[in-house]
Amino acid sequence: MSELVLQADALRKSYRMGASRLEVLKSVSLTLQRGEVCALVGSSGSGKSTLLNLLGLLDRPDSGRLWIGGKEVQGVSNAAAARLRAARIGFVFQQFQLLPELNALENVLMPRRLASGNWWRRRNAEREAARSALQRVGLAQRLTHKPNQLSGGEQQRVAIARALVCGPQVLLADEPTGNIDCRNGDEVLSLLLHLSREQGAAVLLATHDPKVAQQCDRILTMRDGLLVSSELTQA
Repeated sequence: MSELVLQADALRKSYRMGASRLEVLKSVSLTLQRGEVCALVGSSGSGKSTLLNLLGLLDRPDSGRLWIGGKEVQGVSNAAAARLRAARIGFVFQQFQLLPELNALENVLMPRRLASGNWWRRRNAEREAARSALQRVGLAQRLTHKPNQLSGGEQQRVAIARALVCGPQVLLADEPTGNIDCRNGDEVLSLLLHLSREQGAAVLLATHDPKVAQQCDRILTMRDGLLVSSELTQA
């Protein structure tokens, strides 16, 4: 039996634009199962990134309800949301979002530090977990390199290792291949899908690329702030 790891019910989000408000999400509901990989498609401005931000607890909806791992997250404090995000949610961004002053190992270690209040007592084990994550993405020899010493493809591999290092239940990816060349993009996508499926994470991946979407299990289409269709693929 499939395990439900994320459920969103009637999420709405608007932003003030001068004297008026722009409604970006209009009652979006969806579910993600353990090990399922879903593509989120739609034109620019359809609400994809806003939805990812709400599901990842980076922003709060105006209304609606959200459960992650069976826990309802509405109304939790910012500190509790940050701990939940670090422990249960992984992010892969188009722009990588690596901290430039930290090396690859330190960037990957960051979520484990945030997820644990006493990580320092287990610092050797935590560092080993980060080292192992980088090894799995093929960067065992690049642990001490800072982002500006890595190629775009290597930086995205570090970002994938960082997203998966805590063993998240949910992995959110916003155009993860959009900022690297086609060859590296194909390699990064294959690696991301393989590792996320191996760990059993539910994946929601926003993309404009039909070839990327067809490698997922299901395609969710957004239009004008609404989720208008959900279709199974042949992946």
